Amino acid sequence: MILAEKIIALRKKNGWSQEELADKMNISRQSVSKWESGGSIPDLDKIIKLSGLFGVSTDYLLKDELEEISYSETDEDKDAAVKSVSLEEANTFMDLTKSTAKWIALGVSICITSPVFLLLLAGLQEYGKLGITEDMAGGLGVCILLMFIAVGVGILILNGMKLEKYKYIEEKSITLQYGVDGIARMKKEAFANTYRTCIVIGVILCILSVMPLMLSVGLNLGEFVMTCCISILLVIIAIGVYLLIWAGTIYGSFQKLLQEGDYTEENKMLERKTSFFPGIYWTLTTALFLYISFRYDSWKTSWIVWPVAALIFVAIYGIIKAVVRSKKKSD
Repeated sequence: MILAEKIIALRKKNGWSQEELADKMNISRQSVSKWESGGSIPDLDKIIKLSGLFGVSTDYLLKDELEEISYSETDEDKDAAVKSVSLEEANTFMDLTKSTAKWIALGVSICITSPVFLLLLAGLQEYGKLGITEDMAGGLGVCILLMFIAVGVGILILNGMKLEKYKYIEEKSITLQYGVDGIARMKKEAFANTYRTCIVIGVILCILSVMPLMLSVGLNLGEFVMTCCISILLVIIAIGVYLLIWAGTIYGSFQKLLQEGDYTEENKMLERKTSFFPGIYWTLTTALFLYISFRYDSWKTSWIVWPVAALIFVAIYGIIKAVVRSKKKSD
C-alpha cells in the first residue's frame, strides 16, 4: 500500500473529510487531494504531523511494504503527537509572552549586574573611601550580590511558571487552527523591525562594553578606575542582554507558533534529546565561579568565567547537537 492509499484509509477511519484533514494540518484541501491522488508527496514536517494526527508510526506511512498499521508506544512518539492550537490559545500565548518578556530580560540583567556593588565596595574600601574593614566590605558586597541573584532568579521562576502551560508549543508538534497562521505572521512582520533593531543594538553594546576597561588599562589609570570600568562593563552588557532577550522572547513566540527557525519539527526533536546539557553545564559553571571567587578571593577577576563559559557552551552544545543529528540520520 502506497502513502496516498494510507492517507485515504486513515482519514476515512477517523471520519474526516479532505477539508477537515486540511484544517487540522493547516494546509489547503487541494494539497490533501494531491497527496491522496499521488500528485505530490508530503514533506518531512507534514509526515511527522500526519503520524501524530493519525497515531501511527512514520515508518508505516513511508514504507510501502508495511501493510499492517504500526502504532508507536515509545515516549518519543507520544511526545510527537500533534496538538491543535486555537486562535484564542495563540493570542493568549503571544500576549502573555509579550508581557513577561520584559521581566525575563530584567531578571537576567539583574543577575549579570549582581557583582557590581561587590566590586565597587571592595575598590572603595581598598582606597580608603569607606570607613569599614576589608572583611566587612567583602561580606556586605557578597550579601548584596546574593540578594541581586535571588531577586533575578525569583523573577525568572515566577514568569517562567506563567508560561509553563504553553510549554507544549515550544516542545511538541502542533497544528494551527484556522486563522492562527495569518495572525501570527502579521504580528511577526509588525515586530520584525523592532526585533532587528534590538538585536543590532544589543550585539553592539556587548562588543563595545569592554572599551572603558581597555582604555583604563591603556592609559594606566589605576586599579580603582579599572574596578569601576569592570562595573560599567557589566552594566552595559546587562543593557545589551536585556534588549536581546526582550526582543528574542517576543519574536520567538511567533516562531514557536509558526514552527520556524529554531522551532521546526526537526529542531524540537533535537532539543528534546539534548535538553539535559544546558542545566548541567550552567550549574557546574556557577559552582566553578563561586569556588574560584571564594577560594582565591578573586571577585574582581573571576567574572571572566562567564564569557569564557559562554563561548565553550556554544561550541560543546553545537557538537552535541551535530552528533545527535548525525546519529538520527544514520538510524
